[in-house]
Amino acid sequence: MLSNTSNFKAGTILGLSLLMMSSALTPAFAQVDEVIVTAQKREQSLQDVPLSVAVMQNEKLDVLSSGGEDILFLNARVPSLYAETSFGRAFPRFYIRGLGNTDFDLNANQPVSFVYDNVVLETPGLKGFPVFDLERIEILRGPQGTLFGRNTPAGVIKFESAKPTQETEGYGRVSYGRFNSVDAEGAISGGLTENLSARVSALFQTRDDYVDNTVEGASESGFEEYEELAGRLQLLWTPDDRSSALLNIHGRSLDGGSRVFRANVIEPGVGGFVDSFDRFVATQDAPQNLNVDNLGVTLTVNTDIGPGTLTTISAYETVSLDARGDVDGGQGAVFAPPSGPGFIPFSAESADNITDHMQATQEIRYNWDSSDKLNVTFGGFAFYENLELENISYDTLSDSTLNGLAVQDQETVALALFGSTEYKATDDITVTGGVRLSYENKKFEASRLIGPFGAPALGPLTEDLKSTVLTGDLAVDYKVNDNVNVYARYARGFRAPNVQGRLVFGDFITVADTETIDSVETGVKTKTADGRATFNVSAFYFRTKDQQLTAVGGAGNFNQLLNADAVDGYGFEIDAAVSPVKGFDLTAGMSYNHTSIDDEDLEVGICGAPCTVLDPINAATGNALIDGNSLPQAPRLVANMTARYGVPISEGSELFVYGDVAHRSKVNFFLYESSEFRSDSLTEVGLRGGYINHDGGLEIAGFVRNLFNETELEGAVDFNNFTGFINEPTIYGAEITKRF
Repeated sequence: MLSNTSNFKAGTILGLSLLMMSSALTPAFAQVDEVIVTAQKREQSLQDVPLSVAVMQNEKLDVLSSGGEDILFLNARVPSLYAETSFGRAFPRFYIRGLGNTDFDLNANQPVSFVYDNVVLETPGLKGFPVFDLERIEILRGPQGTLFGRNTPAGVIKFESAKPTQETEGYGRVSYGRFNSVDAEGAISGGLTENLSARVSALFQTRDDYVDNTVEGASESGFEEYEELAGRLQLLWTPDDRSSALLNIHGRSLDGGSRVFRANVIEPGVGGFVDSFDRFVATQDAPQNLNVDNLGVTLTVNTDIGPGTLTTISAYETVSLDARGDVDGGQGAVFAPPSGPGFIPFSAESADNITDHMQATQEIRYNWDSSDKLNVTFGGFAFYENLELENISYDTLSDSTLNGLAVQDQETVALALFGSTEYKATDDITVTGGVRLSYENKKFEASRLIGPFGAPALGPLTEDLKSTVLTGDLAVDYKVNDNVNVYARYARGFRAPNVQGRLVFGDFITVADTETIDSVETGVKTKTADGRATFNVSAFYFRTKDQQLTAVGGAGNFNQLLNADAVDGYGFEIDAAVSPVKGFDLTAGMSYNHTSIDDEDLEVGICGAPCTVLDPINAATGNALIDGNSLPQAPRLVANMTARYGVPISEGSELFVYGDVAHRSKVNFFLYESSEFRSDSLTEVGLRGGYINHDGGLEIAGFVRNLFNETELEGAVDFNNFTGFINEPTIYGAEITKRF
């Protein structure tokens, strides 16, 4: 039986969906803007790309990030996309079509790739870079094994910053909201000389802590508070009409808190929150902090040579990160009162730090239309990264003295050659295909320098991983008419081998071998003849081989890597937009994703807390057999919608209201299944309304995120007690924007 709240949420989504579909029958007074993407590393209409792509841009992007939201605002905002984190604003974990990685280590290997201004950001500490002054975000669903390559078996999230212009333009935006939240950003762009233009953009965000720590005398710092500053300088030089050079210098500085872990907030044997749960209260006896600083430089040069364009992209990134938290989420221990809330078998306080890092990448590609029927792209890619980590344990019961220290040093070299061809076989049939040959070498060393509880020093333990993989894709697009395209696509991708060595509490390092994926997809992309609606649908099936999985937690505060024989997945995605009448715009999306682990012998450790495991148990090892389980953090259903209505009040100005809904179905947190470590479905609603003077570039608006204050678990820690962490509360405020 659905509760009244659940009925209301479901009715909201269904009602807006029916409104969107029925509005397609009303007279046409407006058009949906054509969306241009660079999913195939050249400008194309979204409707012409034989690939499942979703795009966020313009007002939608501004609305959904209102109130100081970090990059996790993308969660469930497009079909098949889910996001969560146990690491605060520094380390987002994204999942596409159910494929992701729950690994919380700072060298985690994720199957969803981040490409920011044409540069891949590999280390998790780089992926939380703030979203500001963007032209658009593209979400490429499914393997991207030709033009993007390694670590893209699930897909790519591609960020495109707004570029410098010769005309003087810019904007400033500032908002103030609940918990003293301040969100300010702005940009100014214009020509410095006839051939040189510049764009400077900046972001400042801050919020007070809003969670009270009940432990007398303990730190109140870091309980959901943060202060973030980020900036970007771009210089565009166009000496003539055949060449250009774009310099992009960007950086961020974050000072805040890690996730607030809350001990024993999950009801044993049942799941869900205990009756005493209060989202604004925590009980922690250890400090927590999160500090991130990173700097990057990119130089992109385009030169017309012969019939085509040569592009070179040279980039350097570096990041430092310090994160410390009370992992047990409580106070004391059962043997060291005061203790609680609930049963705390032992205290757990730890830190993970990036002590040294650098990433250098170089891409060279050449693209040309060799005829009216043939477009060719080929090139090469080189990647180098050195990453040094610390894993630290503290004895909370002895004034948080350091009692465990391990270090990891990882050096990665990756090289690739790629080529892609688009051939227009007839006026209506276009064939696109490509291949990529990738090589990777990862050298890893880990040592335990100080062992907790009397454990001896250990190491160095080493691994030298090498992999050479051929990937690619083949797609056929059939133009039924000017408004309907049908396509079919096969794609093969891979995830490079990875290694973990959190030796503070473990005595060995684990390796996950190369993972490959084969995917087939078919879709239809349509638009109405009058241009006021688009409707795109795709269906897919994939099978991975040697799927990389991470056994998180279990009996200890560490991760173990393993490979499953295979994982099967299938589903569909729907993206739609319609402007039925002038001033009224609707978008909607929905996806279904089914994943299943296929490995009869695969088993993992279970919770250290006495949870109710639902999987068969291997009596000899005490481990859970996980064959047939879905992947963790993989909701089967994602649905989203936006609706905007504007009422003109004078020429060039209007009053408007903008609503949005994001829904995801229940998720399981770990590879094993239990009654406790899972989350019910979550539906969050946002609302924005105000006044816009388009001619004067002025907007004054009020907003609210998570309108109905829905509260749900986003993840858990299972090795100590029933610790959980949750979504953000209702955030509301007012905002003023001036464009010029």
